[in-house]
Amino acid sequence: MPQPKPSSLSMHLDPAGIALDGRKGLAKQLYLALRQRILATPDTHRIKLPTSRELALALRVSRNTVVRAYEQLYAEGYISSRVGDGTYADGLAAATAPGADQAATGATATQLSAMQRRLSGFGGRRRFDGPARAFRLGIPAYDLFPNEIWGRLQGNFWRRAPLAQMGYGEAAGNSRLRELIAVYLRQARGLICDPSQIMITAGAQHGIALCAQLLLDAGDRVAVENPCYPSAAAALTLAGAQLVGIPLDQDGMDTTQLAQHANCRMAYVTPSHQYPIGVTLSLQRRLELLAWAERHDAWIVEDDYDGEYRYDGTPLAPLAALDQSARVLYVGTFSKIAFPGLRLGYLVLPPKLVPGLSALRAMADRHPPAADQAVMAEFIAAGHFQRHIRRMRRASRARRDALMTGWTPLFGAQLPLPKVAAGLHLSLSLDSFSQEAELVAKALAAGVEINPVSRFCLPGQVVSPQHRAGLALGFAGVDEIAIQRALLALQQAWN
Repeated sequence: MPQPKPSSLSMHLDPAGIALDGRKGLAKQLYLALRQRILATPDTHRIKLPTSRELALALRVSRNTVVRAYEQLYAEGYISSRVGDGTYADGLAAATAPGADQAATGATATQLSAMQRRLSGFGGRRRFDGPARAFRLGIPAYDLFPNEIWGRLQGNFWRRAPLAQMGYGEAAGNSRLRELIAVYLRQARGLICDPSQIMITAGAQHGIALCAQLLLDAGDRVAVENPCYPSAAAALTLAGAQLVGIPLDQDGMDTTQLAQHANCRMAYVTPSHQYPIGVTLSLQRRLELLAWAERHDAWIVEDDYDGEYRYDGTPLAPLAALDQSARVLYVGTFSKIAFPGLRLGYLVLPPKLVPGLSALRAMADRHPPAADQAVMAEFIAAGHFQRHIRRMRRASRARRDALMTGWTPLFGAQLPLPKVAAGLHLSLSLDSFSQEAELVAKALAAGVEINPVSRFCLPGQVVSPQHRAGLALGFAGVDEIAIQRALLALQQAWN
């Protein structure tokens, strides 16, 4: 309870400035008005409040309204009263005003934590939100998602939700969903793992962040592709890592240059369809990367976000399927098959990392939400997932073809597109940063979302000349008609 300060100057509260609008909740309005007046008064002053009867007459409200407002202020410690002396509030402005301590003492600004300093570098990044538009990156054909089926499964769950799933669950996630994921990975990706090695996450980004938190200390060096996925780079940086950019060529990360970095604790790669360049890590490079990790006692985080989208030939086996020394942490997601807003993914972990990562997950948010896991498990078990994958693959191939076919007569001579055998996006190189900036700015002004490749490059690090400037385009998020309209808009914008 605030006690009167010996040096405080007393002043009477003037009710003339208090305005109540006559709606319901007069007591709350009065409480908020009085609290604001108290917080704005310097702490060298004591405010004497009118009696409840006096204030009720001045404001033309019932006495009960004033009593309830005073009771709330009293309960929260803003006012105190003594029999025969009245009701008082000590001013609090000096204690609550921003920067008041610094102004009074001359002290410097509050020191930022290491995490705050790292976060300060990620405030100005471009993000495209809202409904999908051409040619947004990282967006699947979620306009084709079977909402009715999903809604029916959701309704079924809530109509007869097992009590066991209404309480706290396992940190690793729903056991049935993990079993089904293990079966799917064995059949579709050639990755054999036990369900106990699988942890459900809130998407790939969450999985990458968990890996970084568990395995990295501040100052550890991590090899990443350059250009690279910015959100992964951010997650690693926030964990305190120092990023070492490894250039790319047509076969993916250049492992001959990686071999020069024996002191890297981890490597982060997108082998199925490199983000953002779009190349696939060759089998030889995969084996060399695994040998590097074993030789230097390092970890590999394999982000297989586009693994289901292969249009020509058979997909290469994931690194995790080739791993003989338990060095690979496999990151998967349902966002690129279902829809990004689902925020559901998974990790496949080396057995020795399961206890530590489970403990980390339990301390962060206990476990994933029960309903979405149960519904996804039923979605997979009933065969909807596999059918939807096939539909999404067909749709993405058709949208890729629409972009390639429409682009060639308009821009093919000056800006030829590469062959696209996998994934949901493509990129093309440009001669200069000025050309890149001009084309991107004109596209955005025309309502077409195109990313400059340069924004994916690590500043101050070596990058291949053909990957320093370019355009990155996602082709799966909108249908063929929208793609054609966007191309016509680009034709007008780029002349």
